[in-house]
Amino acid sequence: MFPSFTGNWNQVKEKRRVLVKCGGFSSQLARNVSEQVDGDPLWGSRFDATHPEAVIQTHLDFLRKGADIILTNTYQSSVEGFMKHLGMTREASVALIEKSVHLARQAKSQYFVELAAINGNIAATMPLILASIGPYGAHLHDGSEYNGSYTNLVNSTQLQKWHATRIETCLRAGVDGLAVETLPCQLEALAVTELILTKYPHTKFWVSFQCKDESSLAHGEPFAQAALAVWRMVSEHKAQSRLLAIGVNCVNPSHVTPLFKSLLAITPSDEKVPLVVYSNRGEVYDRDRGEWTGNGLNVSDFVHDWIELGACIIGGCCRVYPDDILEIRKCIDNIAQQGHLEICTSLVS
Repeated sequence: MFPSFTGNWNQVKEKRRVLVKCGGFSSQLARNVSEQVDGDPLWGSRFDATHPEAVIQTHLDFLRKGADIILTNTYQSSVEGFMKHLGMTREASVALIEKSVHLARQAKSQYFVELAAINGNIAATMPLILASIGPYGAHLHDGSEYNGSYTNLVNSTQLQKWHATRIETCLRAGVDGLAVETLPCQLEALAVTELILTKYPHTKFWVSFQCKDESSLAHGEPFAQAALAVWRMVSEHKAQSRLLAIGVNCVNPSHVTPLFKSLLAITPSDEKVPLVVYSNRGEVYDRDRGEWTGNGLNVSDFVHDWIELGACIIGGCCRVYPDDILEIRKCIDNIAQQGHLEICTSLVS
């Protein structure tokens, strides 16, 4: 199967560049395996061990639809989780996290081969592979990643120690940066940001929050205050060039515009915070029934507004599939071609 999208990823530096992130990895993975994914205590991470070919296929599904950025299948990966649920040793657990990076790199290499076969043009730096760095609560498998209740149980130092193992393992295995994502609370965001800024001085990263409504993090803090606190910490370390973006993911797409506007309202006019957004479709996962409920929205319908507000990375989270990513890809490319907003994409005609 050849890619349904081909192009040149060279960067045009004069305009703000908007990149396309992949969609919901575990959602698409569930289409490539016969086993249940949602509800598993390791979620999609288990399949790095049991179905590596399906993991590669899932990455390719998004690359072939025009994703500029893919994330490793490490959102719910942890040494503790692999030891408990897969019966692995600590060393084998670390090796499995490394393997997840290698699987993403294999998918990228295969995509290069496919492009070469049809004379597609792609820059060496694209597509990017970022390590998915999910919140501490994800490995607890108790839903606390969506309310941040574990902040009463751990402090900043403990969070940094826990995150360091996965971060260091992914960096050692060869990622282009870190996607610190679905963070429900300000405490964890600042802890991980400080860890990256001080311990990994050359690493690029983004920080993305999980929000429960149009103004608040899942734990209740104002999104704008939390995001600005991350921006201030990055600025104090003079590390703006390392910050890919700050934003939101796994949120209802209708909440994103008011969330971004709340941040812009308190950000000094001479400072431009790069924004990232990869929402879900607005559905809600019913843990008791083990299924998604509600009517899904088309994420691509919101893309123009997000770009207008300053988004530079746009993709999808849960229930956003490769065809949805292709629609986002087309939408962004059309906006760039029309010239109404001063942006460019990874495409160079």
